[in-house]
Amino acid sequence: MDVKTLCLGVLTEGDKTGYEIKRCFEDSFSHFFGASFGSIYPALAELTRQGLVTRRSVEQDRRPDKKIYSVTPEGRRALVRELLATPPRHKVRSEFLVLIYFAHLLPPEHVARIIDERLAQWQPVVAEIERICDSGICPDGQPVTRGVRFAAGYGRAVLGAALDYVRSHKHELLREIAQDVEPPTRALAGAAD
Repeated sequence: MDVKTLCLGVLTEGDKTGYEIKRCFEDSFSHFFGASFGSIYPALAELTRQGLVTRRSVEQDRRPDKKIYSVTPEGRRALVRELLATPPRHKVRSEFLVLIYFAHLLPPEHVARIIDERLAQWQPVVAEIERICDSGICPDGQPVTRGVRFAAGYGRAVLGAALDYVRSHKHELLREIAQDVEPPTRALAGAAD
């Protein structure tokens, strides 16, 4: 699945600006798919070139025109074809877990900061997912569909479990890496002298 496919999917929920599409990635998809403006705008340009999306400009006072994107009927068909052809893989790519995997090579205070930052990032995401599940309303004000409800519930379960696990095991990990007799980072620092 690529950014173009998800842009088409987001636009089936209604016309949006590039900024609003980015907000969907930050709100609705944040627990399973990320995209930056650097990938969203090229995807929208390609979708427009292919006739799967249209773009219209709306004038604004003292600001550049707002570009609003809409999915075309062919874009909807292309989305459905892509969804039907996509194998349901589940990939997890986490730089956080890579850093924690090698925590024994890092100073404990650095690992503690990494963990605290991750917890601080996950907490509002879980809170927003819970709000969506409880209210039945998406961040863009649209009603939650069955698929959105399922994906949000899955995100709540996975991220909620991750929060619980990291909170419960943080101090144990920090204690263990602090007990290393000669942490590799100290050895590296000595070798650089």
